[in-house]
Amino acid sequence: MPDFDLIVIGAGAAGLSVAAGAAQLGASVALIEHAAMGGDCLNTGCVPSKALLAASHAARGIRNAARFGVTAGEPAIDWDRLRMHVQGVIAEIAPVDSEARFRGLGATVIRGEARFTDPATLSVNGRSLTARRFIIAAGSRAAVPPIPGLNSVPYWTNDSLFDLAQKPDHLLILGGGPIGLEMADAFAGLGCRVSVIEALTIAAKDDPELVAGLRQALTARGVAFREGVNVVAAEPGPVLVLADGTRIAGSHLLVATGRTPNLASLNLAAAHIQAGRAGIATDRGLRSLTNKRVFAVGDIADPAGIGPRAFTHVASYHAGIIIRRVLFRLPARIDYAALPRVTYTDPELAQTGLTEAEARAAGLTISILRWTLADNDRAIAERDTAGLVKLIVSRNRVVGAGILAPHAGEMISQWSLAIAQRTKLSALAGLIVPYPTRSEAAKRAAGSYFAPKLFSPRSKALVRLLGRLVG
Repeated sequence: MPDFDLIVIGAGAAGLSVAAGAAQLGASVALIEHAAMGGDCLNTGCVPSKALLAASHAARGIRNAARFGVTAGEPAIDWDRLRMHVQGVIAEIAPVDSEARFRGLGATVIRGEARFTDPATLSVNGRSLTARRFIIAAGSRAAVPPIPGLNSVPYWTNDSLFDLAQKPDHLLILGGGPIGLEMADAFAGLGCRVSVIEALTIAAKDDPELVAGLRQALTARGVAFREGVNVVAAEPGPVLVLADGTRIAGSHLLVATGRTPNLASLNLAAAHIQAGRAGIATDRGLRSLTNKRVFAVGDIADPAGIGPRAFTHVASYHAGIIIRRVLFRLPARIDYAALPRVTYTDPELAQTGLTEAEARAAGLTISILRWTLADNDRAIAERDTAGLVKLIVSRNRVVGAGILAPHAGEMISQWSLAIAQRTKLSALAGLIVPYPTRSEAAKRAAGSYFAPKLFSPRSKALVRLLGRLVG
């Protein structure tokens, strides 16, 4: 008999969600982790980054208070207390991910590095373990590009960034994706000079129209962007040398050039598990293509060759699929048609479904609906009108939505639901939303689809006709 029903490798967001659900449903579960419980999200990712951004945005609010007639002056940043704030937030959330909690749920928590010895056996600390099913949730780590000289230059990744030993004078950020942009916003708000160097364009996976507004907002706060440039060398300083010979010097360097799956230590070949640079190859139900005992979830999974989606909410979504498929034997499978993503800058950039370019590439006949925050009463009242709602509509249904606005991440969920449920645009345009809120901008965007017909000469003629009727 196997030792466990499930062995979960990795106690990050995906592994913890699987282990918690399975243990509470009565399955025997072993949870294996060699590093900190909670993984990247709790310790070096979502949680500390949002704590740092909250501090930065508070400082910016003080600077900008004069727009309301409130004079406050330049805020003083106590770097030691700032670091205590970030670490304090981690510590407050940590008990939810702790060994004690998972043992209390009935899981067996094993601290050590897991390594397959054959298709049905793991070795951990010299102990052999077997299970009916293995769930690999080993996550990912920061990808470091092979730039000559980079290894001789001290640099941060998200794994080391939040130690925050000292305030940077001039932070160089290599990479203009979500992590790079969020940290550019955070450190600029804390009074640091920031330069972002990106080989392509910043936020390359997002809608360029919305990205243009974000670029403008960050540039206005002093963030310097160098896009479409290649870094050919790094030198002490740190100094980044560009292909055209330009040298950009700073006081600190953050490498934010993407993620790479944690595959090396697992000895996947011994278990006949197919994997590549993007992660473990699975079907749409997250099952390994080559070892039917094995499933992969979170950052390490490459389902149906479409690549990983390195978001904590995707990890939780994957966990639900595993519970349904492995424990209840239901035919669950991934569907990313309404998958939301958010870059937590100020303003936030939120996207769900297809972008305009993706919809056109898919051959859809589409209409584009827009509503600017400059025409939103709540945004005007708060003197913060930068932003835009953009809806991609096909056959009277929304297939994509993008929002650039403060708290856009809080606004995007209704559009994910609308896409997933194939809600008619007329229902969304008729939705009653509270006034004044920024959510009205999305309703107005949806309503703009019907305005030309509503206020057409034909409609006006109908109203005149009806007005002549008695009673």
